[in-house]
Amino acid sequence: MKKGKILFIVNPISGTGKQNEIYKALEDSLEASKFTHDIVFTEYRGHATQLSNQAQNIYSMVVAVGGDGTVNEVAKGLIGSNCCTLGIIPVGSGNGLARHLKLPMKVKDAIEIINQNKTQFIDTATINGEHFVNVAGIGFDAHIAHLFAVATKRGPIPYAKIATYEFQRYKPVNYEVFIEGQPYHMTAFLISFANSAQFGNNAYISPHAIINDGLLDVCLMSEFPKVEAGQLAIKLFNKRLDKSRYMKIVRATHIKITTCENIKAHLDGEPVNFLKELEIKINPSSLRVIYNSNPTKLQALSTKIKNSLPNSYKNIIAKN
Repeated sequence: MKKGKILFIVNPISGTGKQNEIYKALEDSLEASKFTHDIVFTEYRGHATQLSNQAQNIYSMVVAVGGDGTVNEVAKGLIGSNCCTLGIIPVGSGNGLARHLKLPMKVKDAIEIINQNKTQFIDTATINGEHFVNVAGIGFDAHIAHLFAVATKRGPIPYAKIATYEFQRYKPVNYEVFIEGQPYHMTAFLISFANSAQFGNNAYISPHAIINDGLLDVCLMSEFPKVEAGQLAIKLFNKRLDKSRYMKIVRATHIKITTCENIKAHLDGEPVNFLKELEIKINPSSLRVIYNSNPTKLQALSTKIKNSLPNSYKNIIAKN
């Protein structure tokens, strides 16, 4: 049996520092009977895209070892390739796509998922031709992405501090939004384009988003009273933000947005700047990825066990 060949692209300055474990973790956990591998480190912004694009005809899998930005860069070099798979070892601050694909946050456990080599095709999307794979957006989250990109500290706590401070100062913007040609004029706190369900850190912007349905979830959050912020934050983390009266979610393949100012945006958390018009398009089934097939099986087994219990035990479980 021919061994698969894997290139690990490591971002040396990604969020959590776990990438420093990669040599020993691969030696201990990657199945040598199945795979050979090489490791390369990125040196500048955009380098991972160059590396993955060059690798797609040489390697059967390219693994992003980093956060959402690294995943975005590696993915961009593989979009449209039918023979090369994207793998992820999530060591960033948010790890949105990795969490959506149910990948473990521990390096060795993520390597075990690579050993299983379960793959699926997912959608990707573009804003004005620039690719993203997880969630992109404009408005408040884009504003924070631009500030966080130049912050001296990484991780969820520094991010939360910036967001809390800026929330009091941020002014929503007027947009003309056309979703499949249908116009929506609104003053928006944010507009997100969700390919998966969450930003990262289990913050669910669109809890029911499906990553391979050929559609983007367009999340339109209107201006809201600041006293509502706490309840909205709770809904964001308990998968109920879609229930808020300030959130409207429309599924679509093609979106256009215009405003009177140049637009700050983010692509998978990475800050970008656009002029006054945006065109967003879905690119169905355009990227092959590694995913974790085990949680579904475990969940089904758990449900089966629970259903077999006496009602008295079921009531105890429900209360807890």
